[in-house]
Amino acid sequence: MTTLTDDAVVGATSGSRLASGLGFAILSATSFGMSGALARELLDAGWSAGAIVLVRVAIAATVVLPFGLLALRGRRDVLRRNAGLIVVYGVVAVAACQFCYFSAVQHMQVGPALLIEYTAPAAVVVWLWLRRGQRPGAVTVFGAGLAALGLVLVLDLVSGADLSVPGVLWALVAMLGAATYFVISADEDNGLPPITLAAGGLLVGAVALAVLGLVRLLPMHATTATVTYAGADVAWWVPLVALGVVTAAVAYTSGIAAGRRLGSRLASFVALLEVVAGVAFAWLLLGELPRSVQLVGGVLILAGVVFVKLGERGTAAPATAAPVVEPVGT
Repeated sequence: MTTLTDDAVVGATSGSRLASGLGFAILSATSFGMSGALARELLDAGWSAGAIVLVRVAIAATVVLPFGLLALRGRRDVLRRNAGLIVVYGVVAVAACQFCYFSAVQHMQVGPALLIEYTAPAAVVVWLWLRRGQRPGAVTVFGAGLAALGLVLVLDLVSGADLSVPGVLWALVAMLGAATYFVISADEDNGLPPITLAAGGLLVGAVALAVLGLVRLLPMHATTATVTYAGADVAWWVPLVALGVVTAAVAYTSGIAAGRRLGSRLASFVALLEVVAGVAFAWLLLGELPRSVQLVGGVLILAGVVFVKLGERGTAAPATAAPVVEPVGT
C-alpha cells in the first residue's frame, strides 16, 4: 500500500534517497500484488474469505501497531479526535475491502479481479466532483473513459464469454472500499501520522472481523490441509504468515517509506506495478493468465489511471487544491 506525502519532497530527493525510495515502492507494490494468488489456494482448500482476512489483518496489526504508537509520540489526543475516522478506515477501507477482494478471487481469476478494483481512482475523481465541487479536467475525464473501456475488455463483455456475476460484484465493492481509503488517506488535516492511521485501521479491522465471526454473521471456516503453489505442497500456515507479514505489514511500511522519499505523485505511479505483480504471481503460483483481450483491457485501465493522475494538476477546486490520492493494495 502506498501513502501520501507532500510533493515538495520530490525536489529534495537526490541520489541514494531516490534509489532507496524506488526500492521501497517496488517492494510495496510487489508485496501487495502477491496477496490474491496466496489467498486463492487457501480458498480452494476450504478457508473462508472472512477467516483469511481476519488472520492477515491480525498478523499485520500485531507487526505494525508498535510503530504506529511510537509515531504518535505520546499525543493521545490525536487518537481521541480521530477515533471515528479510524473506525471507518478500519471497517471499510481495510476489512471490507480485503474481504470483498478475496471473495472476488474465489469466483474469478486474480488478474481481472485486481484490475476491476484498480478502477478506484476514477471513482475518487467522481466523488471529489460531486461532493466537493472539484471538477475534473479534460485529461482526467479522458483517463476515466479509457479506464472504463479497459474494464469492458477485462470483463470480456464484447466476446460474450462467461462472466462470473458474483465475482464482478465483489470486485466492484472492493473498488469502493479502496476508493474510501484514497479519500481518507488524502486528508492531511487530521494530524494522524500515516503509519498510525494504518496501525489503527488494521487493529479496528481485525476486531470488527472477529466480532462478526463470533456472532456468526461472517463465515469463519479454516482447514489444516496442505495447499499447492507452482506444483509444490506447503503447510497451511505458510501462506497465512506470508499474507500477514509480507503482503500487509511489509507492504504498508515500505509504502510509507517510499512515499516519504519520492513524494506522492512519483510513488503512486510506481505503485501501479501492483497490478503487474498481481498478474505475474497468479501466473507463477496458480498458472492463471488472463486472456489476450483482458490483458489489453488491463493496459487500458493502467493507462487510464495514469491520465487520471496527470489530470489532477488541472483539477478545479473551489477553495483549495485537490488532495492527491494514491493506489493501495488489497
